[in-house]
Amino acid sequence: MENLSYSKAIEEIEEILKYIESQEVDVDVLVEKVKRATELIRFCKSKLKTAEEELHKTLIELEGSNLTEEEPF
Repeated sequence: MENLSYSKAIEEIEEILKYIESQEVDVDVLVEKVKRATELIRFCKSKLKTAEEELHKTLIELEGSNLTEEEPF
């Protein structure tokens, strides 16, 4: 999943869901599809968590720089 982006992972999850919903799926295929979807969901959750942490860090840095850049009254 090294070169996988968040949007590509979401697309693949949606494709898996459509496949499962649209057909009678062999149990073995279903198991593989569910495993892949689980991997993709974990990947997406990790990406979201990382993005949230980076955003939080950036906002804190901006708040800190605003405090030091403000002119005294």
